[in-house]
Amino acid sequence: MNFKIFAELIELKAKTASIFPFLLGLAYSLYHYQSVNLSALAIYFVAMFMFNCFVDIWDNYNDYHKAVDTDDYQKNTNIIGRENLSMGLIKSLLAFFFFGSLILGIIVALMTGWAVFWLGLLCYVVGVFYAGGPKPLSSLPLGELLSGLTMGYVIFLICLYINSSQNFVWSFANLATTFLIALPNTLLIANLMLANNTCDLEEDEANHRYTIVHYIEKKAALIWWTTALILAFVAIVVAVILGLLSPIMLLILLIAPLMIKFAKPYLQKQVKKETFISSVKILMVFQLVQVLLFFVSLIKF
Repeated sequence: MNFKIFAELIELKAKTASIFPFLLGLAYSLYHYQSVNLSALAIYFVAMFMFNCFVDIWDNYNDYHKAVDTDDYQKNTNIIGRENLSMGLIKSLLAFFFFGSLILGIIVALMTGWAVFWLGLLCYVVGVFYAGGPKPLSSLPLGELLSGLTMGYVIFLICLYINSSQNFVWSFANLATTFLIALPNTLLIANLMLANNTCDLEEDEANHRYTIVHYIEKKAALIWWTTALILAFVAIVVAVILGLLSPIMLLILLIAPLMIKFAKPYLQKQVKKETFISSVKILMVFQLVQVLLFFVSLIKF
């Protein structure tokens, strides 16, 4: 297996979806609590990355074995069948990434507090059953919600807690505040999954995967996708008005025209190889600008 195939197997190009919530958690820790735990944070980053790799390989592994369309999808679309990858190698990689991330996660919990363990366990449950089990979560109308919450919010929350465990208070008000800060990422990560499922609707139905798009149909899915993009900007404005974020964060409104430009091709037609990239661009650019502005707001002018 060469690096190109390995990168596709772990879906390396999509890793920014989890890396930016991590950076956002770091930035908010510095902004709100003026604290950082570099050693625990570094270990958590590796654990998070490894588990993300496990989830993507696990997803490909289960899609390969459960494919109903064995003539086309299993042999020509799924990377395991297309590249004729060894099942022994796939299982070894799954074990390495799963147990490696688990051990590192326990180390972080011992360093900071068991809240990290329980939050991490939630991610593990979602990650394992997202593609596995008799009724994978990805084949149900829950994929968008769960992927958005775990990657957009829980990763952010774990990072925030690691850095500020001595001062962090587990209260409804604090959880609501942190959720608002992480809401743009939560919405746009869920949007990425929604766009993926919208483009794959016919293929998913052929393989007996009935996502939310199957139930609400493409028109409603496109309306929600657009609404979520708008709400991502609204969430930042509300957070600034409430004094949770620096007014500098309002500069993110300047990228709204670029978001519209990215969105238009996808709204016109939903084709995986042609327009799904629109949702990827929106997520990456929004996350990048959001994190950069957050770190700029830490500078004392």
